[in-house]
Amino acid sequence: MIESLNNCKICPHQCGVNRNINQVGRCKSNANVKVALVSSHMYEEPCISGIHGSGTVFFSNCNLNCKFCQNYEISQEGKGEEITVERLAEIFIEQQNKNLHNINLVTPTIYVEQIKLAIDIARSKGLSIPIIYNSNGYESIETIKSLEGYIDVYLPDLKYSNNEIAKRYSNVNNYFEIATEAIKEMQKQVGSVEFDENGMIKKGVIIRHLILPNYVLNTKNVLKWIGNNMPDDMYVSVMTQYFPTYLAKGEEMLNRKITRKEYREVKKYLETLGMENGYIQEYQANDNEEQYVPEF
Repeated sequence: MIESLNNCKICPHQCGVNRNINQVGRCKSNANVKVALVSSHMYEEPCISGIHGSGTVFFSNCNLNCKFCQNYEISQEGKGEEITVERLAEIFIEQQNKNLHNINLVTPTIYVEQIKLAIDIARSKGLSIPIIYNSNGYESIETIKSLEGYIDVYLPDLKYSNNEIAKRYSNVNNYFEIATEAIKEMQKQVGSVEFDENGMIKKGVIIRHLILPNYVLNTKNVLKWIGNNMPDDMYVSVMTQYFPTYLAKGEEMLNRKITRKEYREVKKYLETLGMENGYIQEYQANDNEEQYVPEF
């Protein structure tokens, strides 16, 4: 039993439910770790996937309810299997034994307490590769502080600069203020990005942002905040892979991919900010329709 789950306040929703007796709050999770997929992922940023792949562990459920989530079967519908903390530790070791570059914890927030225990066990058995915290950005400062010494690389989203948009499409309050404060804490904790001799990330923060159709201003304001508030050497990853799925198909503003014009406008604005570190996915046309291929 994990005592803090008696009154769960791991994320900013502060539900206060007792997950140890199977009460569930916003994230729909009890005290057991639930994992949907363990994989060798080749389509992260180059410094994460490298030539061998990133050791992803996709956790089930989420503390956001994004209408456009591309992994909605996992995040919203709870697809996955409950496992023990000991089994999670074994998975970390198995990923390392596959010669993968890192352990990539995808949507880990709601299982932070279990993950820390699993890392302790795995490290006692030889886990040594970097651990990446791949998050939606909606994090409590206290939870991020508790991860010091456990996490080498933070990979947070900064989805929205506008809280009304965040409420409309992710059903969450005060996203911008909460996410930006969490990102500041992440940066304070692990510092600037560092790479090994093969160009693989060892520590630091990379902020991700997904461009949404019809919301170029949202993207510009996210990038502007990063430029004005984070160190000059901050790494940013601008993603253009959006496509309408899940509930986004019924949203007039989200029911298409982004256009070439939107892509060019964002890219031009990014250049005006003078950011030198990071990635932007390339735009490519495919036969009869414009689409984005995730090439970094």
